Amino acid sequence: MGDAIKLIKAREILSSGSTPSLEAKVELESGATGKFSVPYGASAGIHEAFVLLDGDKRRFLGKGMLKAVENINVKIAPLLVGMSASNQKDIDRKMIELDGTENKEKLGANAILAVSVAVARAAAEEQGKPFYQYIREAFGLRTVDYRLPNPMMVVIEGGKHADQSTDFQEYMISPIGKDSVKENVRMGIEVYLMLKRVLKEKGLNVNVGNEGAFAPNGLETNETPISLLIEAIEKAGYKPGEDIGISLDPAISEIFENGKYKLAKEGKSLSSEEVIELFKQWAEKYPIITLEDALHEDDWENWPKLNAAIGEKVAIVTDDLTVTNPKRLKRAIETKCGSAILVKLNQIGSLSETIETCMLARENNWMTIISHRGGGETNDTSMVDLAVAVNSGFIKVGPSRGERVCKYNRLMEIELELGKKATVQGKNFRKIA
Repeated sequence: MGDAIKLIKAREILSSGSTPSLEAKVELESGATGKFSVPYGASAGIHEAFVLLDGDKRRFLGKGMLKAVENINVKIAPLLVGMSASNQKDIDRKMIELDGTENKEKLGANAILAVSVAVARAAAEEQGKPFYQYIREAFGLRTVDYRLPNPMMVVIEGGKHADQSTDFQEYMISPIGKDSVKENVRMGIEVYLMLKRVLKEKGLNVNVGNEGAFAPNGLETNETPISLLIEAIEKAGYKPGEDIGISLDPAISEIFENGKYKLAKEGKSLSSEEVIELFKQWAEKYPIITLEDALHEDDWENWPKLNAAIGEKVAIVTDDLTVTNPKRLKRAIETKCGSAILVKLNQIGSLSETIETCMLARENNWMTIISHRGGGETNDTSMVDLAVAVNSGFIKVGPSRGERVCKYNRLMEIELELGKKATVQGKNFRKIA
């Protein structure tokens, strides 16, 4: 059988933040191969699937991944060798059963995910299909045409991704004005470069953080970056909200202490109700089109209030609340916590569960946004093919550094491949096709 798994091999690699990660390679009897390198999240929600680290302080400050590598080579490989690579759901199920824990704590979600996606990539190569097409067919996705995602570019960052910048983690531009991926990417990059000029003119540094976004110190408030983005958009020749929207990810769980949100930048301590009022004011004042992680990851009581307050105007995006987990997403949908979910492959730890989450969102008219990881990305572009396969509204990736721009290069390549078979989400990003 040509698509039978012949070999599974893993190795420890480095991610963009100089944090170790791992890569799995799968070889089929036909000679087809697939690889996947797992990203590492520096800013991770407490409900994410378990990342198995070595804990040996003599290597990489305890963050080595040799244990996860061994789990692949010694435990997972013997289980899967001989199976048909096209049986993705069965393969993922077998690994999850072998682990036997709720959160993949025995084998590590990093180990399971590496094999899961590598198998799928090998099967796609065996069938001679682009990975996005293989995903659609392998999982029987009920979608119509291809609608390519818009870019969502992190251009100013703070929080855990940068020192001495802002309390909130990410300020983004989301180009939506063109019916072309290539043109939307171009607009975004032009604004990013203009932002560099704006920062310099104001005497602010242009050092970059984990995601290739600017991380200037000396910003007056947590609101200041928004006005800087609008200035850069206008000076680049575009209309805020029309050509390019503003997207925010405060990652606010990171500054939650004793029931309050600590805004050290401004010397304030806010309740959930006060945070909702703050973002309501910002939504009225600025062309914000998406707002992610604006409340604590377990504040189930107040997420519906935030959505009720500004959800008609702004897409409320859950990330740490839902962590690409279908069980948590189901609860968020039922309680009306938002209208969009951020999706990260390593939050749940298998391709099958990721697709299940995306389809649950789609069936309930929730937008999906496929995202990179801030602290430790790799040069793998599988997340882009996933975004195309499920018709995501956006892909969230920084606009500079090789491990980030390779995602946009892959997206533009897919646009060329599909030609007239695909449209672009553009301004209709909230409309589920």
